[in-house]
Amino acid sequence: MNFLAHQYLSGNSEKVKIGNFIGDYIKGNKYKDYHPEIQKGILLHRNIDHFTDHHPIVLQSSNRLKNGYKRYSGVIVDMIYDHFLAKKWNKYHTQPISSFVNKSHEILVKNYLILPQKVKLFLPFLIQSRRLESYSTIDGLQTALQIMSRRTSLPDQTDYAIKTLLDQYEDIETEFDCFMSDLISYVSNEHQIIVATPYDWHLNEEIRITKL
Repeated sequence: MNFLAHQYLSGNSEKVKIGNFIGDYIKGNKYKDYHPEIQKGILLHRNIDHFTDHHPIVLQSSNRLKNGYKRYSGVIVDMIYDHFLAKKWNKYHTQPISSFVNKSHEILVKNYLILPQKVKLFLPFLIQSRRLESYSTIDGLQTALQIMSRRTSLPDQTDYAIKTLLDQYEDIETEFDCFMSDLISYVSNEHQIIVATPYDWHLNEEIRITKL
């Protein structure tokens, strides 16, 4: 999952949120250099990524993008899933997305000095562009993909990614919803993280699954 999902799945602890945000930039045992709650967030990040990368629904979504992205297709699915999370935010969280993102920015800025150097370099742009919530639109997702293709080894296949998404939108959205149900349960049960879902979310999911 991408930045928005990792923040969403961090619960209420500020230090867990920090750890979950920087998880990709802390390698090996370097996580032990941090506060125990930040360590928890880093390890949570790693476990979420492992759960996601091996989940059959995510692999199904990834296969839709294999032709254009090959081994990078999972990265694109992470970003597409953040699009659906941002777009459908009110279904998944009790707080408006703008308020949630503001609080996430505040936490990161307050703890700026302990962030890895790579995170310090991109954080100002991430905040200025409101990137976490910009995923809610196709244009925002497209911009993020274009930035990634310019600054990383991600193939420059943005048009292909957007076309694939639009052509198979409902199917991928269904896959996202099914996967998020499993992921929230995993984080809640295995890591004792309380995700602030609307009070009737689990009931609605049980009804939806029964109908399927």
